Amino acid sequence: MVLWVFGYGSLVWNFGFEYDEKVIGFIKDYKRVFDLACIDHRGTPEHPARTCTLEYEEGAICWGVAYCIRGGLEKERAAMEYLERRECEYDRKTIVEFFKASTFEEDSEQPAITGMLVFTSTPDKVSNRYYLGPAPLEDMARQIATAHGPCGNNRDYIFLLEKALFNIGHEDDMIIELAAEVRKYTEITSIVKATGVVKSNDRRLTGITGSSSPRGVHMSSPLKLLPLQEAVATDS
Repeated sequence: MVLWVFGYGSLVWNFGFEYDEKVIGFIKDYKRVFDLACIDHRGTPEHPARTCTLEYEEGAICWGVAYCIRGGLEKERAAMEYLERRECEYDRKTIVEFFKASTFEEDSEQPAITGMLVFTSTPDKVSNRYYLGPAPLEDMARQIATAHGPCGNNRDYIFLLEKALFNIGHEDDMIIELAAEVRKYTEITSIVKATGVVKSNDRRLTGITGSSSPRGVHMSSPLKLLPLQEAVATDS
């Protein structure tokens, strides 16, 4: 028997299990969204991180990496046990069709691999306690910039994902935009922490409004800064 697993998040760069073949490609009708909470790797129950999951959208394409595990039931079982522990926030195992990168320009309807397993999540806050739902870009950036857990900072996750997708030659516009917003927020909070001064064009990221006060700082309420932890290379 053969097990195929599709990675679209941290599995793209940090697979963590033994595999026999790796193929770059895409699945259809799904897109990445940062709507899932992580409370045990890059966040905590009090301050959950945001990690990506998949959302169904007809016509969408999600690029990633397919891993093949061959060698019998024991090898497959070991990989699945590892993945189920690691992907514990994902409450669904979805079966999809996988298309190789070489077929993208052809717009082929013939998948290279059928029966591909991918970990996804139910987009419902009642039935899925890890589902955070969508949020404005600035709010997601603030949460990602400040969350951290046993495996490192939440912001490292999105930066590593951005780099990994660049390395496989298939960047995601949403990831690029969100990562850029996280960088802005990180830079601004670092400046505020060091000087106490925020430039007027940075107000939207810090909750600052237009009332005047000394030294050019305009605040509707005291700005609470969360500490930014040192970056680490580990991952969930």
